[in-house]
Amino acid sequence: MFKFISSIFFFVFLLSCGSSEKKIVKNSLPVEERAIAVYKEGLDAIEKSDYFFASKKFSEAEILLPQSEWASKSALMVGYCFYSINFYDDAISNLERFVKTYPASKNLDYANYLIAISYYEQILSEEKDIEPLIKSKEKIEFYLEKYPDTDYAIDLRYKLDLVINQLAAKEISIARYYIKNEKWIAAINRLKVVVENYENTIFIEEALFRLVEIYYKIGLEGEAKAAAALLGYNYNSSEWYKRSYKVLNKNYDVSVKNKKNKNDSLIKRTVKKMLLIDD
Repeated sequence: MFKFISSIFFFVFLLSCGSSEKKIVKNSLPVEERAIAVYKEGLDAIEKSDYFFASKKFSEAEILLPQSEWASKSALMVGYCFYSINFYDDAISNLERFVKTYPASKNLDYANYLIAISYYEQILSEEKDIEPLIKSKEKIEFYLEKYPDTDYAIDLRYKLDLVINQLAAKEISIARYYIKNEKWIAAINRLKVVVENYENTIFIEEALFRLVEIYYKIGLEGEAKAAAALLGYNYNSSEWYKRSYKVLNKNYDVSVKNKKNKNDSLIKRTVKKMLLIDD
């Protein structure tokens, strides 16, 4: 029995010695080699989809060689790892730190792309918080202005259209709530936002119809006719236009020729002015 216990202790001793020896050898490497070795450990962890462990390794590699090429790569990889496991706030903070710390990096376009995507992927339905939508639009527009010719820009242009539609949907959703509760001024203000800022979305027709409906209800027939004219001029074959026509008396003619002409922009500006909407 004593021999068995002794053997166990000896085995444990050998393991501990081996571990210590390995640690001594690793720590005896030049700093740059250690940093590269740690960086590669991070890459190995990514291959195993262990992104959280990988982020720790990349952080360690950055500390070992501050302000070097390996530090820059490591800092970017930390942000990527957090993004990959949907830790968006951590990803954004690390990526923004990367942009500030390494302003000369050739990977700034990719870092800013990940920041924009991290905001974009937090977007919820139009019934939820609007803040991620606003931040996403802001970051995507910043990227498209700064890096318009990259491959990432193609993807973000498509995503920007979705964000803008979501923002318009949010405004319409809030306007419907105010209409339901007969808060006419609040509803009008929301609908004007759609007409002014989101005229290329699918929600512009409903916004104009709702304005016709509300203005007519509260006795502002001139404004109701102006909204109907704008709706008819641009969408005279839509269901919303037909519905707006029914709101007004049948003797009022809001029909407009389909053919556009050089005065299009002037007509739009005039009608918007009648609706008290800035161009």
